[in-house]
Amino acid sequence: MDATTRIEQALAAAIDHVVPGCPPRLAEAVRHSVFPGGARVRPRLCLAVAAACGSKDYAAADAVAAAIELLHCASLVHDDLPCFDDSPLRRGVPSVHRAFGEPLAVLAGDALIILAFEHLARSIPSERLGPLLLTVSGSVGMPFGITAGQAWECEPTVSVEEYHRTKTGSLFAAATAAGAQVAGADADAWRVVGDRIGEAYQVADDLRDVAASAQEVGKPVGRDALLNRPSAAGELGIDGAIERLRGLMKGAIDAIPPCPGAEQLAEVLMAESRHIMPKNLAQRAA
Repeated sequence: MDATTRIEQALAAAIDHVVPGCPPRLAEAVRHSVFPGGARVRPRLCLAVAAACGSKDYAAADAVAAAIELLHCASLVHDDLPCFDDSPLRRGVPSVHRAFGEPLAVLAGDALIILAFEHLARSIPSERLGPLLLTVSGSVGMPFGITAGQAWECEPTVSVEEYHRTKTGSLFAAATAAGAQVAGADADAWRVVGDRIGEAYQVADDLRDVAASAQEVGKPVGRDALLNRPSAAGELGIDGAIERLRGLMKGAIDAIPPCPGAEQLAEVLMAESRHIMPKNLAQRAA
């Protein structure tokens, strides 16, 4: 079974377990938050690292990957709220607060966060659960998780690197660290790989915000400048941001620890570095 199918089945199973008896519109809002999905980059990365480290525990890897994606989806629901980006679209469809109203959007995001940890608790044996919970929870809370990353938007100043590392890189770092943990490998050795990939994705997102169309990215563009958000493209310019993205992806590949699938994982990351570049900038980057 390919990674995409495994991820989609794990996400559906997690949601199906909790919707019986749930208020129908809340259940619908939660499904709308998760399906149809985007690129599922974080869970795919988690599965890729677990495989590269030699893990054969597919059930555990799928559970961790699904939990990470549920947390990512929750962050998107909250990020789109009127108090933050007030985005009308997400993944090419109405954002949750536009489709279901702001109260249900807040509740759907909260429910997804709780579901992520419930799913881990149901799926991972107790003797392995604690370390994985610490890895995943650290990526979404304080002081360096995505919650803190969102909060930096409320501060008068923040460096672009610190903003990217918390708001985006932390969940990528959890994906690589948790994928390694599933395989019994050293989680800390893999964090830097995820951290660099996550920062690269945020730089790519900053580039899309200034150089791509809303149709290409599935959400409004030009929001960073409008909302005065930290942006690599704004700080470094387009060429500087492209160079930063390339350097981060190379750094991620160079940081891959010794493992049975290191070469194959490096090839996957090289292909991904080309894929995340906005289409109209790909030639410029080359």
